[in-house]
Amino acid sequence: MSNDIPLSLYVHIPWCVKKCPYCDFNSHEKNQSFDEASYVKALLIDLDEEYKLCQQRPLSSIFFGGGTPSLFSADAIKKIIEHARSLFKFDDIEITLEANPGTFEQEKFTAYREVGVNRLSIGIQSFNASHLKTLGRIHDDQQALSAVETAKKAGFKNINLDLMFGLPQQSIQQAIDDVTTACQFDVPHISHYQLTIEANTYFYKHTPTLPEIDLIWDMQSQCQNILADNNFHQYEISAYSQPGQQCQHNINYWQFSDYIGIGAGAHGKLSNINSSDNSINIIRRWKHRQPQQYIDKTNNGNSLSGNQTLNQQDIVFEFLLNALRLKSGSDIQNFKKNTGLELSTLMNAVKNIDTELLSIDEKSVRTTDKGFLFLNTILEELV
Repeated sequence: MSNDIPLSLYVHIPWCVKKCPYCDFNSHEKNQSFDEASYVKALLIDLDEEYKLCQQRPLSSIFFGGGTPSLFSADAIKKIIEHARSLFKFDDIEITLEANPGTFEQEKFTAYREVGVNRLSIGIQSFNASHLKTLGRIHDDQQALSAVETAKKAGFKNINLDLMFGLPQQSIQQAIDDVTTACQFDVPHISHYQLTIEANTYFYKHTPTLPEIDLIWDMQSQCQNILADNNFHQYEISAYSQPGQQCQHNINYWQFSDYIGIGAGAHGKLSNINSSDNSINIIRRWKHRQPQQYIDKTNNGNSLSGNQTLNQQDIVFEFLLNALRLKSGSDIQNFKKNTGLELSTLMNAVKNIDTELLSIDEKSVRTTDKGFLFLNTILEELV
C-alpha cells in the first residue's frame, strides 16, 4: 500500500525585529545570532534529511512561518523553494509567506512573488494606531493600510490578513472598524482571532486589562456578521474565506494529514504504513528550538531534538483536536485513511459527548452549531 496521505512542508524562520508581548511562538529578536546564510544552509540540510523519510511523496503546500519570514531576502526564500522542488518535484501548489506590514518588508513583496511565493499572509492585527502600540507592533496604522495595497500591486491575489480582537481598551466599534477596513481591500481570506494571554509572554507577567467576556462575545458575533455580509465564510474557528479560497496548508493540518517541519523548533508529523498489515505508525518529530543550537546540530547531522510514536488514544484525540476546528468536520473515510483506525474506535472515544454538541455517523464527524461554540468542552471530555 502506497502512502497517499497529503504532505505539506513548514519552514520556520525564528527571528523578529522585536518580540511582541502576546507572542508565545518560538521567535527571537534579531541580533548578532541572525545569520541568514548559515540558517538557510542548515534548512537545506534539514530538508534533505526529512525527504529521506517521505517515500518520494509530492508536496501539497509550503508555508514560511515565524517569527517574521519577511526578514529574509527573496534570494534566501528562492533557494529553499528551489531545493524543495528539486527533491519533491511539485508544480502549482500553494506557497505562503508570513509578512509584516513594515516598510522594509513591503519593499520585498514583488521579489517574493517572482521567486515563487503565491500567497501572502500579512500580520496586520489592527488598523488602529493606539492598539498597534499596545500590542508592541513595529508598524503603524498607515503602514498597515499601505501593506495590503503594496501586496496587490506586487501581483498577489491570494492574500490573508491577520486581525485580533478583544484587545486592551478596545470597543466594539473599534473591532468592527478593523474588520470593515479589511473587507474593503477585497482580499480572499481573513483570520480573525481573540487575543489570549499565553504563558511565557510579557502579557502573562504584566497582564493588561482586557474587555469583559460579554463584550468580547459581542465583538466576535458582530464582526462575524460583517464578514458574512461580505461573503466571507467561516470554515474554521478563526479562519474566514471567500468561496474556494481556504488556506490549503492549514486545512492539511486540520484534516490530520502529514507535514514535515524544518527550522528551529519546527514540528512535523509523518505516517509510516506497514507493508505487512497496512497499519499506520504516526510519528511526531521536532527540532532544536534555539537558532544557533539548531544550526550547529544540523550541520553535524542531528537537527532532530525529539520524536514520539503516538498511541491509539493520542491519535484519536489529535485527530479530533484538529478536525473539529473545521466547521465541516471530517468525513469518516478521511479518518480511516489518515489514522488507519476503524469507525468503532472513533465512536468509542466520543460515546460520552452530548449529541447536542457532536454529530457522528458512518459518513462524518463534526460539531453541531452549538458544539462549535463550545469546542473546548468537547475536547475536555476526551482527555
